[in-house]
Amino acid sequence: MPRMITRRFLTVAGLAFTVATGAFAPSAQAEVTAFKQAVAEAAARDADIAGFYRDTNYQPIWTGTDADDLARRQALLKAIETADDHGLPVARYDFDALYGQLRAAHTPRALGMAEVALSKAFLSYARDLQTGMFVPTQLDDGIKRDSPRRDRRGYLTNLIASEPNSYMRGLAPRTPEYVRLFKEKMRLEHLATAGGWGSEVKSRKLEPGDRGTAVVALRDRLVALGYLGRSATAEYDSVLEKAVQAFQLDHGLEADGVAGESTISEINRSPVDRVKSVMVAMERERWLNKPRGERHVLVNLTDFHARIVDNDRVTFMTRSVVGKNRHDHRSPEFSDVMEHMVINPTWNVPRSIATKEYLPMLQRNPNAVSYLKLIDGRGRVVNRGAVDFTQFSTRNFPFDIKQPPGARNALGLVKFMFPNRHNIYLHDTPSKSLFAREVRAFSHGCIRLQKPFEFAYALLARQESDPKGFFHSTLKTGRETQVDLQKPIPVHIIYRTAFTNAKGPVQYRRDVYGRDAKIWQAMVNEGVALRSVQG
Repeated sequence: MPRMITRRFLTVAGLAFTVATGAFAPSAQAEVTAFKQAVAEAAARDADIAGFYRDTNYQPIWTGTDADDLARRQALLKAIETADDHGLPVARYDFDALYGQLRAAHTPRALGMAEVALSKAFLSYARDLQTGMFVPTQLDDGIKRDSPRRDRRGYLTNLIASEPNSYMRGLAPRTPEYVRLFKEKMRLEHLATAGGWGSEVKSRKLEPGDRGTAVVALRDRLVALGYLGRSATAEYDSVLEKAVQAFQLDHGLEADGVAGESTISEINRSPVDRVKSVMVAMERERWLNKPRGERHVLVNLTDFHARIVDNDRVTFMTRSVVGKNRHDHRSPEFSDVMEHMVINPTWNVPRSIATKEYLPMLQRNPNAVSYLKLIDGRGRVVNRGAVDFTQFSTRNFPFDIKQPPGARNALGLVKFMFPNRHNIYLHDTPSKSLFAREVRAFSHGCIRLQKPFEFAYALLARQESDPKGFFHSTLKTGRETQVDLQKPIPVHIIYRTAFTNAKGPVQYRRDVYGRDAKIWQAMVNEGVALRSVQG
């Protein structure tokens, strides 16, 4: 009886690659062997891809002629071709080269090489879209965040078990924030293509009662931005004043209704400027593509606010002060878990502050900052009069410095702890006047809260029947007291110059530390491009 041979023809851009299943004909066996050898060779330097194909006996998942391979191939090429929808660089995945390689694959060996090239492009695209293009810590030393990288082989395994187009679409973060940012990017690109928001406002300052061409330009700009209805007035009237206030609130400006220099600067921003912020925010959101907690604390450094968020809804908000815009003071970005609060806290002065700020003062006057206590290595209070501080330097200063609990304590009357290696936490402050400033970057790095008591009540409400009463009865003791949270709360310290709310327009803020400018430049270096260069 003659040997039965079943053949499939895998066609890619006109190529016929004969694969025999069952009993192999000699020529077909050679072609299969050549394909497998090419796959093994091309994948040799990538352990994840090599392991995947080894486990699947080097069967194709992209370059076959069956419907599944065709669907995967088409879904990948479509996804890569439209990667710029998500602010990713199409050139990074080399669409043209991939397509050309497929068209030129006229031998089993060439097809095997193309098979691995598609897998490499897929893994690069999948990881970039799901968890970001960059290692965040390499972009700025203030970004202390590890993106939630997924297992690379898992991408391949999950792909072949899924409908390809749905799987590709599902790679993008599904957070409400990412979805809203994606829509804003599309909206801004359309606006930029259509000519933007019109002429810029040529003035340093405009205020109620002013008239003239600059007021008309301000009016027209606010109409285009959606803050004002159609109007023919050339006067800075009460309606225009309210529109300016609404714009100021959405852009983190002092809402006084006066179009000062900072307000006019923000009003004159183009859709292209804004889309850069949105694209950077999308990349940042990919770094946070993991559950944040149904209830969590969110601190946006550029916004100078701290929030409690419950199921994507802000249930508490207070102004904050963040680190000064100096290299050693800028507040870092990271996530951790709040475990407890300390009422009537002692301030354990960080060594950097003790040696760089207080030691020089003590060297000039041993009785300086007398409200602080010096503690030796055995825990005893040091008699300053018996110490020659000039013998010490930042390296050999042997004392700890502490400030006892009290109204003058630098931490105020309560601090909120999420133990971390950066020694950053949220706390009260006796310096209340700073919360009235528009830009509130004054601390050594920790986050000061304008309404720390109310923040404490909101946290304690989940575990105390009378949270306010409990808090104040503890406060009145004057003793340092740790209050554990029965259910720890995730804390996310982020940096977003573009962010959204569940309702209302997208919010924009200034790049106070220049971190977004660094990320945007890194994106440009990777080939990210704006779809329009119009203003």
